[in-house]
Amino acid sequence: MKGKPRTQQMQHRSRRAFLAFLLPSFLGVAVFVLVPFIDVFRRSFTTAVTGEFTGLENYRTVFENGPFRLAVYNTLRFTCICLPLLLILGLAAALMLSQLKQVQLFKSFFLLPMAMPSATIVLVWKMTFSADGFLNRLLETHVDFMWTEDAFWVLVFSYVWKNLGYTVILWLAGILAIPGDFIEAARVDGAGSFRVFWSVMLPQLKGSMYTITVLSFLNSFKVFRESYLVAGAYPHESMYMLQHLFNNWFTNLDLDKMAAAAVCVGGVLLIVILLLQRLWDGGDEQ
Repeated sequence: MKGKPRTQQMQHRSRRAFLAFLLPSFLGVAVFVLVPFIDVFRRSFTTAVTGEFTGLENYRTVFENGPFRLAVYNTLRFTCICLPLLLILGLAAALMLSQLKQVQLFKSFFLLPMAMPSATIVLVWKMTFSADGFLNRLLETHVDFMWTEDAFWVLVFSYVWKNLGYTVILWLAGILAIPGDFIEAARVDGAGSFRVFWSVMLPQLKGSMYTITVLSFLNSFKVFRESYLVAGAYPHESMYMLQHLFNNWFTNLDLDKMAAAAVCVGGVLLIVILLLQRLWDGGDEQ
């Protein structure tokens, strides 16, 4: 009986220590994220200048806004294309790297694009895709690809190229964490390479897949700097994203529309992440 109170005391100390470490982070999130978002939510129902309550008028204005619908369409299209590409290409590259002995050396090369400044990437874009760029000389044409429908695919290529590195690293960490006994046992039972990957490795990589999916999904909503530096605040309509829209509304001080749109986008992001979490948790229960 003496051991039980001592165990409870240790549990209470552990909880207090846990709360002590968690409190600074929670305060930071509350002050810099939760409180500002609550204020934005309040402002989404008022006018920007007078603060007069307008109900759902700001939301109606946003949904009837042509640039908003264009930005939402382009952003969703961009996400639906880039997310599978990152998952598949990253996993394929990680599987190949996991077979190499000098895997640590190659991991550094994959992270190099993330370390490059945006200005450098923009310079490469202009040298490659401008009217007088390398691609036009190769094709013997004179087209400024950043002002055609191809601008969207240039943006996709740039995003995948820059973010593929951390995707490969996360996949690789998950692959190297799989116990070798599992794979060897499957091979002894006669499983081929594809069967080993599908039935043994992939179920063990669900945690890595969830992390990569959420990070890539969130990052796809933040692709802005490179396209802005190349084409300015009003690029070709095929790569006019939500961040272009928010930047232009902020410049024009359309704060009421910004607040309503921010609440909508934040709500969608939260719903998608919760659905992904439930999907992964449901798969684990099975």
